[in-house]
Amino acid sequence: MAQTPENKAAWLLASQATPLQISSAPYTSPGFHQIVVKNRALGINSVDWAKQMLGEALLGHISYPFILGEDVAGTVVEVGEGVQRFRIGDRVVAAASAISVNSSFEGGFQLYTVIRDWLAAPLPDNITFEQASVLPLAIFTASHGLFDAGYLGLDLPTVPARQSSDKRAIIITGGSSAVGSTAIQLAVSAGYEVVSTASPKNFDYVKKLGATHVFDYKSDTVIDDISAAVKGLHLAGGYSIGDGSIDLLAAVLERHDGPAVNKVIALAGGKPRGGTIDPSIQVKFILLGPDAAAPDSVVSKVYTNYLPDALANRQFVPAPEAMVVGQGLEKIQEAFGIHMQGVSAKKIVKTGRLHSALRRKVPV
Repeated sequence: MAQTPENKAAWLLASQATPLQISSAPYTSPGFHQIVVKNRALGINSVDWAKQMLGEALLGHISYPFILGEDVAGTVVEVGEGVQRFRIGDRVVAAASAISVNSSFEGGFQLYTVIRDWLAAPLPDNITFEQASVLPLAIFTASHGLFDAGYLGLDLPTVPARQSSDKRAIIITGGSSAVGSTAIQLAVSAGYEVVSTASPKNFDYVKKLGATHVFDYKSDTVIDDISAAVKGLHLAGGYSIGDGSIDLLAAVLERHDGPAVNKVIALAGGKPRGGTIDPSIQVKFILLGPDAAAPDSVVSKVYTNYLPDALANRQFVPAPEAMVVGQGLEKIQEAFGIHMQGVSAKKIVKTGRLHSALRRKVPV
């Protein structure tokens, strides 16, 4: 670039420091297989405000001052050595790796973010930056839990969707959340029948994403209902989102009547109700460490081999709906507060003039 751009960031200065401080930040040029993205829209995730609130109790490896933010959508302004997939001016959606690798220049809450090129995908013209910014961390979390061999180890998604000779199913709770909306679409593209849970008002939304069956997570018969829906199928495990989902999934996996069952629950979030869980059930919390962001990770394979064509062909769509809550880095702290309140089938994002704005991708 002819002249180094002036960068600015929303800094978390110290453990539990409030509010975020908006001030200058170094502009970092890309390294090998890295690009620099000029941010146009940024998504807000619960991990962002939770880290600010909880301090060292969460992500204790992070050093201060730090730049949070995982969801980036914008344009490429610089490419590093070895980059072949992108050129300057390309529109992209990308996962910022800061919290995985403790690297502030890879944080999303700034004007310019360094992105690993294998964690980015071209953004079709029919998808706005705001719509795209609901996706990155959701794709990251869903992909790692669904496809990594350390968790559920499902077959990877394909375009067109993978066809399986045997009937395979997976249960994904919290289907209207940001991660749930993404996990459903990925699992369907990987050739699995999806059974999900949601509030009745979101049943149609979740089915539109590809779920075959959706049940009310508050129903007294939800365990029986899900067990009946997956009876006779190869049950590939459970993906847990939401309080009480671990207990629900464990009960279904324990009693499953079918040719095979993978007694593993990939835990994206939610507390158990405190009941007894069969010791044969493995509950694995999804950890997004450096391995998840590595170039040979399943997340990389989703971003490079699946997402470009899936977005272009509308086989995979940004979901849930993005809710814009303001413009400018100065609005991030306010967006944290809105995100904490939660909304159904929406996500907070920030977009516009900064280059970015806050939208809300609010998982439930």
